This record gives sequence, structure tokens and C-alpha cells, in this order.
Amino acid sequence: MKNRIRTTSPSRRKRRTISAAPDDATGDMRRVVVVGAPGSGKSTVAAVLAERLGAAHIELDELFHRPDWAPTPTPEFRAKVAAAIDVPRWVVAGNYVVTADLTHARADTIVWLDLGRRHTIPRVAKRSIRRAVRREQLWNGNRERLRDVLHPKRSMIAEAWNVHRAHRAKFEQLSTTPLWAHADVHRFRTPSEVTEWLASVQRAEDRDQLG
Repeated sequence: MKNRIRTTSPSRRKRRTISAAPDDATGDMRRVVVVGAPGSGKSTVAAVLAERLGAAHIELDELFHRPDWAPTPTPEFRAKVAAAIDVPRWVVAGNYVVTADLTHARADTIVWLDLGRRHTIPRVAKRSIRRAVRREQLWNGNRERLRDVLHPKRSMIAEAWNVHRAHRAKFEQLSTTPLWAHADVHRFRTPSEVTEWLASVQRAEDRDQLG
């Protein structure tokens, strides 16, 4: 079965659908992957979906980053991801291709937050500054440092700008592969599209009652 890619770009209000797809936004989502460039809102969207679907919320960054931002070796990282998704319902946030055969291949729904830099870069800047000033603790005790916010090599803002195009190209390519071929793919280009779609997602208990 070919994947169903739904887009609601302002420049193309008519939805483009590949293959048949249900009219409702949710269907019976049980395994969801949320991808997108830094600042696109992956963690926020995944948290909302997990709460509404009664699913586990899994952050790949949390499984990958060790203290002092040390990376987890690939075999161990894959084992962590495999263990995390060994549940009936899950929502995974993250762009790690090294685990795509575990997550994307099993997902029934892929949410692609394809927001432009004018949306993502201000978000990353605001987030990095807030985290650094407030000394917010991230995964495994890691923190963003104020001196790194505007550093040309260590800045999350610079990284978000530099990888944006590569992320879009990566997901464009993935959308044509068997890893996405079985899934309902929702591609959103503006925050308002994301908000509208999330508002249409029914809570798991509400769907069960209707069923």
C-alpha cells in the first residue's frame, strides 16, 4: 500500500493525497513518529499526541544524550529505543535515521513538521536563551550554556539554521522509501496547520466511547 501524504500548504489549499485515506485526522493512531527541523515543535506535538492517545511519549534525544552531551553508542541506543517502543501505543519524537527501521517502519502515522526557518529559528533562539538563563536541566543533567548561545560552532541557533535544508531533503527522500510507504504521513508547513490538526485529534477514551 502506498503512503498517504496529506499537505495543507497555504499555497496549495487543496489537500494532496497519495492513495486513499480516511477523512478523519486521527484514524486509529497507535504508533506515531514526529519529525522535523529543530524548533519545529516535535516535543510539544509528541507530548500532546501521547496524552490524547493514551500513549507513551518517547524522546529520542533523551535516550541518545548521556551526561555532558556524550553520545550513546549506536548498538546501545538502538537497544534503548527498541525497549522503549515495546508497548502497545507510543509517540516518538526525533530525527535519528539510525533507528528509523525500528520506529518509522513500525509507525502507522508519521507527522512531518515542515516549518520554514522564519518559524523555527525564532523558536530555537527563544528556547536556548531561556534554558541558558534559567539553567534549565535537560536530559541526563545536560544544560545549554549562555556562552554557547551565539557561538558560531556550538550555538543551537546556528545549528538549527545550518541543518534546516538538510532535514527537509532527508524527509523528502524518506517519503519515497518503504520506511514510510505503509504509513499515513501528515506534512504541515505552518504552526496554524499543526494547531488545527491537533485540535481534531480525539482522546483515546472518547474514540472508545464512540466505537
